[in-house]
Amino acid sequence: MPSRTDSPPRVAVLADSDTRWKWGALTAYRLQPGSRLDGYLLRGRATPTVRQLDEVGARADALREIRGIDFLDTMERAARGTGPDRCDVVVLACVGGAVQAMLHGLARAWRGAERRPVVVTGYVGVVYEKLADGLLLRHGADVVLANSRHDAERFREVYHGVGAATGSVVECALPFLGGAPYGGEHTPYTVVFAAQPSVPENRADRTYLLRRAVEHARRNPGREVLVKLRSRPGEHTTHIEELPYQKLAGRIPGGLPANCRLVYGNMGEVLDRTDLMVTVSSTAALESLHRGIPTAVLTDLGIREALGNHHFLGSGCLVSWDELDAGRRPEPDPAWLARQGVAASGAPGAAPHDAYEHAFDAARDRVGELRTADRLPPITPYYTPRTAPGYLPGILARYGLDPQGAPLTGYTEAPQEAGGLRRFARDTVREAARGAYRHGVQRVAPAIRRWGQL
Repeated sequence: MPSRTDSPPRVAVLADSDTRWKWGALTAYRLQPGSRLDGYLLRGRATPTVRQLDEVGARADALREIRGIDFLDTMERAARGTGPDRCDVVVLACVGGAVQAMLHGLARAWRGAERRPVVVTGYVGVVYEKLADGLLLRHGADVVLANSRHDAERFREVYHGVGAATGSVVECALPFLGGAPYGGEHTPYTVVFAAQPSVPENRADRTYLLRRAVEHARRNPGREVLVKLRSRPGEHTTHIEELPYQKLAGRIPGGLPANCRLVYGNMGEVLDRTDLMVTVSSTAALESLHRGIPTAVLTDLGIREALGNHHFLGSGCLVSWDELDAGRRPEPDPAWLARQGVAASGAPGAAPHDAYEHAFDAARDRVGELRTADRLPPITPYYTPRTAPGYLPGILARYGLDPQGAPLTGYTEAPQEAGGLRRFARDTVREAARGAYRHGVQRVAPAIRRWGQL
């Protein structure tokens, strides 16, 4: 069999939403520079649209939509193949349940293989909820990436606490930090409110935040206030958005002032013109802080785990709209930034962004060692039918697998749809169907829940 180092590495990235695709693809390029990237979009409620993929900007040499069981079949062939059919690294950029299902499926698919790809997984951003649940669902991957020193310590504590191996945890950083450092105020001075699909969840709180952004624009007519949105109505992101800001904006008395706009687009491009970033707990805050842009994490609705802004305790960025209106500009704490992998100081005299580039060295070296190993051990997730008999089967069944990781009867009989994202006519029909489904999730289901509470 030819050596894996004879030609550029081949990396397969499986993702189930727009933001996870961005994380997975950029992580792949960080870990294996110069690699060929084959992208697979897991078919489901959050499968990104063509527009969302264009906005994210992370490219692949090939990209198609796929079912989980078909991805497993592809990976079985790739592990046993050579040349263009082989695969060296698999990045699972999915929700925890999908990662667990794929780990069990891959363990079965690669059983007895002479060589298998290295499996990498991690988180797309700040880990502020379901820490133990999400981590244990990711256990079994060869490498579990932690986006900061803070996360790496927490991850190891969780694995150690259940008696699971901790060696898979490797510290790195978020792969999409970067861009030009903040160089001073723009004309006009631009305030960006980074909206989130599900934080906060209720109408009153979301309306409040939008109203305060509008009021800030009215108080400061010389400024431009941009409400940065994640998706258009009918599109899905990593989280369900039941109350889109687009619809709430239509109910603002007097409408939006001329210097306040709803905007879409790549976050990096928006940050290029930002003078003040405002959010509740979006990962955009870390992107902004990395560039040195003044960043405010709102306390108006409290500092609560449900909002995720408790993650920023000690950051120096917690502030209210009232304080921002009065002219306060938060000053981030350097020690907090360093623990979060944001503009870390690195070696004495090193520029922050130079240190950031070295944040991936350890992970890159680990993947390289595993790629060239004579033989990798079998994939052995912490959850098994014996350790979690009342939990694991349900997770696997959602992705068409039985408790042993084999396809359930009936799943393999349905043919895989050909063409994926490249068949635009078929995409149009699929998007219409998704739109109807999402309307039910976002509008009809919440109404039924409210009626049930009367």
